[in-house]
Amino acid sequence: MEDALNVTYITFDGYVDIFVYFVIMFTVYILIICSNSTIACLIVIHKNLHEPMYIFIAALSLNSVLFSTALYPKILFDVLSEKQIISYSGCLFQYFIIYSLGGSEFLLLAAMAYDRYVSICKPLQYPTIMTTTNVSIFLFLAWFSSACHFAGLTILNAKTKLCNFSFKGVACNNVMYELHCVRSSVITFYGVVALVDLVIFPLIFIVFTYIRIFIIAYRSGREVRRKAAETCLPHLIVLISFSCLTAYDNIIARVESNFPKTARLVMNVQAAVYHPLFNPLIYGLKMKEISKHLKRLFYCCSVH
Repeated sequence: MEDALNVTYITFDGYVDIFVYFVIMFTVYILIICSNSTIACLIVIHKNLHEPMYIFIAALSLNSVLFSTALYPKILFDVLSEKQIISYSGCLFQYFIIYSLGGSEFLLLAAMAYDRYVSICKPLQYPTIMTTTNVSIFLFLAWFSSACHFAGLTILNAKTKLCNFSFKGVACNNVMYELHCVRSSVITFYGVVALVDLVIFPLIFIVFTYIRIFIIAYRSGREVRRKAAETCLPHLIVLISFSCLTAYDNIIARVESNFPKTARLVMNVQAAVYHPLFNPLIYGLKMKEISKHLKRLFYCCSVH
């Protein structure tokens, strides 16, 4: 389907002009790409960061780069255009990229929680459990299973008849369902399955895993508690942040008309700006080894 959709962006209209808005969004996009790419490159370059925990962090950084690339170029182009439109096939592609990356994010966070559990609770078995092969399998399953879930949803959406050809937002997310003539029970069921498989189950697993970690850490010595706090706290902060955005995304699809514009604006900014920048900020500052390499990098740059 090549129907053109009209996009009404939830923006800072009335607060900033178009040029300022473009400069802000372009600057944010560059910051997201540079910060996440820096974290990922540091992990690839330095051998002491070739550990499962850091590899999963690099995967999250890659997710942020791909997510932003699926979002920002289109926004920047539309800001400078007189009329904001997107083809339905382009909208479906954006929908697939955004949600498949979002689903993989929860699975990657679950894999990180398991890695921390084995490291803290079963340290002697860690080298035999978190092998390079197993880490590669975790990464593959995180991206592949999420992509499969949303490939099915994307195909179902492509076959659904449209009665509305305009929507408000910054991306083709759940608000796309408002374009359909009738809410499909098959799509709803498939969406619930994806939500349970990619969000609910990983969240339950993560909560259970961290409860076990904190119980073991509480019963152990100060060094174990320090290690648990140092490596687990950044993951929990990122998890809570991303869970809030996911909850909003699922709620907004059902109460869009009753949701205040200011609140929608704040949450859209959170999803498009805050979270992609939040990951490198948290991991860069809170993860000791990454922070150490970042300081060296900034020192070398300032010297030269």
